[in-house]
Amino acid sequence: MRIGILGTGGVGATIGSKLVALGHEVKMGGRAKANEKSTAWVAAAGPNASAGDYGEAAAFGELLVVATAGTGTLEALAQAGADALGDKVVIDLSNPLDFSQGFPPRLSTAANDSLGEQAQRAFPRARFVKTLNTVTAELMVAPHKVADGEHVMFLCGDDAAAKETVSALLRDGLGWKHLIDLGGITSARATEGYLPLWVRLYGKVGTGMFNIAIVK
Repeated sequence: MRIGILGTGGVGATIGSKLVALGHEVKMGGRAKANEKSTAWVAAAGPNASAGDYGEAAAFGELLVVATAGTGTLEALAQAGADALGDKVVIDLSNPLDFSQGFPPRLSTAANDSLGEQAQRAFPRARFVKTLNTVTAELMVAPHKVADGEHVMFLCGDDAAAKETVSALLRDGLGWKHLIDLGGITSARATEGYLPLWVRLYGKVGTGMFNIAIVK
């Protein structure tokens, strides 16, 4: 499959490298056609990796991944363009964390909204699925590294077929054993709202290698 990644930071590089290792063709997109990070990633990831700007990555991918900082998500999607996004499945990993007032960050969205919803409203044809935003990048692609994978990943979105596509990638490609579908994209309010707690837990446990397990 051809996959476009919007975002050239550590999250995009981590998930992009995993997707290349799984045999996908991956184009990483940024504000410019290439930058130091994306160029280095292409060199390390191999012949199935390439780089371009947001529009080129979006046009290239049959499936798209948003791996930008939350403050840049809507801008990146706008630069990619509605035509390139089309009705594609878009996996949204981003979180609306606002560091402008220092640390710990605040959420930049209101309590009755989310970044996932904002993206879906801005590009109604695209089929957004919010997932993987509740764990650190390393754990996104290697859930077995914590408790042998016995923990959960949430996903939400308005399109059932899109969630089936993403669930298959999470299970069969990335190795997630336990998925919980929280429903429509409004549930992104809950998963994005977990991030302030995640940041504080990170400070207490001293690592990002942890996640939620559901015990009944």
